[in-house]
Amino acid sequence: MSEPTTPVSDQRQLIERDIDAYLAQHERKEILRILTCGSVDDGKSTLIGRLLHDSQLIHEDQLEAVERESRTGGSRAGELDLALVLDGLQAEREQGITIDVAYRYFSTARRKYIIADTPGHEQYTRNMATGASTCDAAIILIDAANGVLTQTRRHTFIARLLGIRHLVVAVNKMDLADYHEAAFSAIREDYEAFASRLRVEDLNFIPMSALHGDNVVERSENMPWYRGASLMHVLENMHIAPGGGIDNFRMPVQRVNRPDASFRGYSGSVASGAVRPGDAVVVLPSGLETEVTRVVSMDGDIEEAVPPMAVTLTLADQIDISRGDVLASPANQPRVSDTIDATLVWMSETDMTPGRQYLLKQGTKQVFCRVETLRDRVDVNTLEPAPASTLALNEIGRVRLVLSEPIAHDAYEESRATGSFIVIDRVSNITVGAGMIQIPGGQALRSHWDETPHGALTAANPAVTTEEKAQRLGQTPVTVLFTGLSKSGKTVIAQAVERKLFDEGRLATVIDGQNFRLGLSRDLGFSAEDRSENVRRAAESARQINDAGLICLTAFVVPLDRVRERARAVVGSERFLEVFLTAPMEELKRRDASGLYEAAERGEIPSFPGVSSEFEAPTAPDLVLDTASLDVDECAQRVMELLRQRGFIR
Repeated sequence: MSEPTTPVSDQRQLIERDIDAYLAQHERKEILRILTCGSVDDGKSTLIGRLLHDSQLIHEDQLEAVERESRTGGSRAGELDLALVLDGLQAEREQGITIDVAYRYFSTARRKYIIADTPGHEQYTRNMATGASTCDAAIILIDAANGVLTQTRRHTFIARLLGIRHLVVAVNKMDLADYHEAAFSAIREDYEAFASRLRVEDLNFIPMSALHGDNVVERSENMPWYRGASLMHVLENMHIAPGGGIDNFRMPVQRVNRPDASFRGYSGSVASGAVRPGDAVVVLPSGLETEVTRVVSMDGDIEEAVPPMAVTLTLADQIDISRGDVLASPANQPRVSDTIDATLVWMSETDMTPGRQYLLKQGTKQVFCRVETLRDRVDVNTLEPAPASTLALNEIGRVRLVLSEPIAHDAYEESRATGSFIVIDRVSNITVGAGMIQIPGGQALRSHWDETPHGALTAANPAVTTEEKAQRLGQTPVTVLFTGLSKSGKTVIAQAVERKLFDEGRLATVIDGQNFRLGLSRDLGFSAEDRSENVRRAAESARQINDAGLICLTAFVVPLDRVRERARAVVGSERFLEVFLTAPMEELKRRDASGLYEAAERGEIPSFPGVSSEFEAPTAPDLVLDTASLDVDECAQRVMELLRQRGFIR
């Protein structure tokens, strides 16, 4: 049989002809990091062994060793067992499963590859999460005879949770299904129904038999109905966008470098962005700014450092910097907070308990932490959040962590390095959890709420005071914030209160959240930062309406408690009332004629409070209205009674 012409064989020919040309080409290649995962016995190790074997990337001595092992300890009755190429642990060979993460490296003419073969057994899900944390793409294996299993869904969810954007679904063992298209199509439909809610950017389905090499390196003649590419072709042509912009510089400090009294530098690996001599940087969490004077590598001074280079930076100013601090671009800073919201994958057989103290390690920073709140646990089969008091082994939940000191962090989707962490048991020093920061905290609101106005501006004194206007109108101005989930009745009740006030001769106006976004906030989206800025603008508008002597009724979701408190501070706590509207989720969905909740559950609307993002119920509202049991008029009347009790209308 003639040798197949592949990118790998082309590369071997180049090595034989011109080794210098090969080395020069090899140095410039991009790296693709691949994860293989799936349930037990789906054939992950066999697939990677077949990929290496058919690409002629197994050395002769390795192949001879695998052949010997196949005769004595293989699973194919003496025939060549390619799974043994990766299953390196004695315990794995005895049990026929993968326990640890096995890494293999190979190269083609186009790119270099690092493959992480991860365990399929549920007990070792934590190993799978470890392997996924650095990968660009994932190969999800599915046994054609078993279909989509819970572990398949769990691994897919974790892969997306860890930021893997490219998924290849390899429907393996098609030989056992007689290579029938119907078996492949049924699995594809089942998987797509699940994955459609995860917003996968790049999803490929390949029917294959790793045992016989169908559609692994070469197209299979056994499945003429499949017109797609082989696995190797998909991997060779997968586009991997570089992460982190040039203005997104992050470098956690690993050590202070003082070889002698004349040199002080700060060493670490560039996590994202780029840094050059002359660049301004900010040191976090202190917030002090300085300038980079030198970028020093093992080979001496260089003009630029990019990920994942390990360098030492010297700075223009003598600043107190220590291990765990983060150097970043001043124009695009991480957030700094002692509380973070995150999605947590629990990896210990001892349940996670809210209130218990753990160690949190983020990059080079280590602090004490405790889980203040377990918001919910995610069902990996349905992706539905459910109430929970603890997290057990392999369970995934959304938590709020309180830290012993502030840390610099980003959302995980913005930066893996500063958006991820591990949780360590204080007694055993074993890693018990892995977290991805999902909702920015701390200084995320700083740019909107604490920003200093531009120029030398001073507030003008009014010609007519607020007190004079209130006396003329016979009312005391107040802002009422109607807050609650979508369809809880905020706008309709605010309008009903406005009508009652008008009928009594009062003057009030309603600021409706949706109308506000059509006007003053038309430039904003629905991220945590944009929602915060939307409320800040509304609060400033409400304050000016109050200054005019009017009552302002505002109807906004405002999902975060700290944002509601900032709005109260802008308006003035003495003239701010918070009314919380609540109803069961089933009732909210029933009222939702436009299908917003269904769209959010399908993943079509990101950051939708109550579904895909958190809604923090007010802890001490001035009034709570159950709109499922009270009609609009009753709710409006109770708000009127509150205004009278507090002396705002007489």
